Amino acid sequence: MNASSTTFAISDLAREFGITPRTIRFWEDQGILAPQREGRTRVFTRRDRARLKMALRGKRLGLSLAEIKDLIGMYSNTEDETPQLIECLRIMEKRRAALEQQREDIEAMLSEISQFEQQCSEELKRRSNAI
Repeated sequence: MNASSTTFAISDLAREFGITPRTIRFWEDQGILAPQREGRTRVFTRRDRARLKMALRGKRLGLSLAEIKDLIGMYSNTEDETPQLIECLRIMEKRRAALEQQREDIEAMLSEISQFEQQCSEELKRRSNAI
């Protein structure tokens, strides 16, 4: 970071967020970040930093790249954030429903595994008693 902390180098952001410069360049390629250039050096603003933070949060939440881009893009278009908040809630509800369905699927699979393990154990016990 420079002395006034209004701009950041790619290494500053990489270190701060625990990611590689390559990851930051990926988000730039996707249109999430648009750093200024000083020669060949990328110079990131506070806005870029905030967008990167939002993108990484979206990724952790399992959002698609399109959803991340839509949400981030919405914040740069208007001062009234109400539509963005409504859309964010809609996307979070959709993601929550998908995760809850995955949890139900996992619980069903674990139950099946337990039943199969029990059957195998009983069969092994039966066979050892038959000897």
